[in-house]
Amino acid sequence: MGSTGLEIRRAERADRDAVARLLDEAFQNDPVSSWVFPDPDHRRAVHGTFLGVFVDVALEEGRIDYAADGSAAALWLRIPAGEPEGEDDVPARMREAADPDNERCELVGRLTGEVHPTAEEHEYLLMIAVAPGRQGEGLGTELMRPVLEACDRDGVPAYLEASSERSMRLYERLGWEFTGTAVRLPEGPLMWPMWRKPRG
Repeated sequence: MGSTGLEIRRAERADRDAVARLLDEAFQNDPVSSWVFPDPDHRRAVHGTFLGVFVDVALEEGRIDYAADGSAAALWLRIPAGEPEGEDDVPARMREAADPDNERCELVGRLTGEVHPTAEEHEYLLMIAVAPGRQGEGLGTELMRPVLEACDRDGVPAYLEASSERSMRLYERLGWEFTGTAVRLPEGPLMWPMWRKPRG
């Protein structure tokens, strides 16, 4: 697919709230977000705070590639090989920040964490968001390109969890493959962990 000429820059701390707003809008009707916050009014109230924790983590420990016009953002973390040191506190932080009485806030992260591969270092696409009015233009593909090209150049795999079958198909076209073990949210939707081997 040809380049959309998307101008990409690295998000900074000053972009934090704008990126969180973008994630909030893009995932407002996502199957997983709808499961975590079944009530739409409540979801509108707390969902941005919930996803804002991801933005903080990516700003602190990873990178956020951000369309200069604010239309799209990709949150990446470089995950080292080996079992993680200590417990992952991000799921608990998300629950605490957004909706302390809602255990589903924490459960998503715990269940995805249990299947996250640990054998080799990889780039983890934590989230990618495209503004609702701009979806289907290829912005997401364009936004992932710099990191995926670096992965191919440096021989580094990549990993993500697709939250819908539609997004899974998109990722397959970019070289990701379903790992074979879906994450089943209790009485909720499936998530599809996907691994991308570097392309030589």
